[in-house]
Amino acid sequence: MGTLYLVATPIGNLEDLSPRAVRTLREARLIAAEDTRVTRKLLTHFDIHTSLTSYFEHNKLTKLDSILAALAAGDVALVSDAGTPAINDPGYELVKAALEAGYNVCPIPGPSAPLAALAASGLPTAAFLYLGYLPRKSSERQALISQVANLTYTLIFLESPHRLLGALADLRSVLGDRKIAIARELTKVHEEIWRGTIAGAREYFTKNEPRGEFTLVLEGKTKEEKPKWTKDRVLIAIKFGLKFGESPSELAKRVADESGWNRKEIYPLITETKKK
Repeated sequence: MGTLYLVATPIGNLEDLSPRAVRTLREARLIAAEDTRVTRKLLTHFDIHTSLTSYFEHNKLTKLDSILAALAAGDVALVSDAGTPAINDPGYELVKAALEAGYNVCPIPGPSAPLAALAASGLPTAAFLYLGYLPRKSSERQALISQVANLTYTLIFLESPHRLLGALADLRSVLGDRKIAIARELTKVHEEIWRGTIAGAREYFTKNEPRGEFTLVLEGKTKEEKPKWTKDRVLIAIKFGLKFGESPSELAKRVADESGWNRKEIYPLITETKKK
């Protein structure tokens, strides 16, 4: 039984195709490609002569049986036009079918526009949510954005150039003027990563016509910080807490949580107030 290899291909710069990816594409029995014309150019550049078959959105179900049959005879490599296959493309159905049929599925990692944009965005990377392309209609876009408006994760979307300004308008309408990084043409000659606020981005791309495919990286909802209390307000809270019998440790914790002060700053004030 063969293995289904998920081979990440360049999103622009051909030098990003790894030696392991080249070897896998060369040794596979068959390459299933989102667009055989695009993949043929890549294979020609690297002098790879493996047989090609198409596997895309409109034939993904009719091609499953033939690709699974090829897997029975040897290894198959799945590629998309650019980036990591099965992410935001029909490769998911093939991966699922291969696993259900008992075949091994092996990723050959490499280029990914969402991860590249996130890493260079300057926004938090510890937790993020990738949601692919925003809906075409404004009402549907706003509905989707509203569903994630209160999440603290960094948000990642894809967008086409002719819908970018409308998307930015809807993002600002629902989320407010958050920080954003907008990446286009990553790894290509005209690579650009614009960083600022949503309002600033809309102004910039109104003056500079959007070109290329865009990845939007947005700041998640930030925790609302309470204004730090004045010392007088802290002393009043301590005075009333002691009056109503709170222990110093309980009082220090409560006032710290409510005031924005550190507990170590509050304990001496409690001691001073008790002496008076």
